[in-house]
This record gives sequence, structure tokens and C-alpha cells, in this order.
Amino acid sequence: MADETQTLTDLSQLGDAVAGAGGPAAAAAAAAVDSEPKIDAFGRAYGTGRRKNAVARVWIKPGTGKVTVNGKELGQYFARPTLQMIVRQPFEAAERADQFDVMCTVSGGGLSGQAGAVRHGVSRALVAYEPALRASLKPGGFLTRDDRKVERKKYGRAKARRSFQFSKR
Repeated sequence: MADETQTLTDLSQLGDAVAGAGGPAAAAAAAAVDSEPKIDAFGRAYGTGRRKNAVARVWIKPGTGKVTVNGKELGQYFARPTLQMIVRQPFEAAERADQFDVMCTVSGGGLSGQAGAVRHGVSRALVAYEPALRASLKPGGFLTRDDRKVERKKYGRAKARRSFQFSKR
């Protein structure tokens, strides 16, 4: 243990010094803005996205806005306009539409889960490429993994919660 004792005035001066430096919140904000981009040798940033049972591996690099999913164009893989809109949401929130080319591989789940996984992976890759975009993507919920999954069927029930029809007689 330390042999010297500190008085309350010493501790208050220490608190003032820490507050004058900006405190922990300012240090965390400065670290988020000053963090280095994570770009590989090919000039790409990587992000993993997950939604339901789908997992997407996403690479982005500066380009014209071309999106390739499992070797197919976006419109060919995700035929529904709502799924295409889901994939493009992070770029619109970050105001970077048609500035990045996206190449991703996605597996597992259905089309809706795969579109959500690609969206999550694109968001993470954007933050890896340009850390300052975290402030615009985080409030929209793009960086949060949506952990909702289908509830399993229980025995003695028709579905997860639905019971069989009750017959009194």
C-alpha cells in the first residue's frame, strides 16, 4: 500500500485535471474519429454481417456503386425492390451512394435474412473504410446485429406457440 495519504482537496484537484482534459467521453470520441481505416492490399475494407441464420462476407472499395452478391448483380440476386432498398440503406444514411463497389458472398437463411446480413456487413465495412461514418450509421441502427430468430417448434403444439384446436366433446 502507499504510505502517503491523499486529502479531499488533492482528489478534487485531480478530478478537475481530468475534466479539463476532456474526460473519458471526449477521449472515446477522439479515438473513434482518429482511428485508422482498415484497408487491405487491394484497397478494400471488409465487414461481416449477420441476420437470422444468414451470414454475409462483404468487401467494399471505391467505385461506381456496382453491387455483386454471390457473383450476380444486385437486381438479379435480390429481385424484390424492398430487398434492394435494404442493401442500399447504409450508403444513403452515410451519403455515399454510388461511391463504393460492393462484392459479397452470403449463405444461410432466406432472402430477407440475407439482405439484412448484407446491410449489416456493408455498414461494418463502411466504418472500417471510413471510421468517421460511424457517427451517421450508429443512430440508424445499421451497426447493431438484429438477433431475432425464428422460435423453435415445441412438442405438443402445432407451431412454436400455437396450440391444437381444443375440443370440449
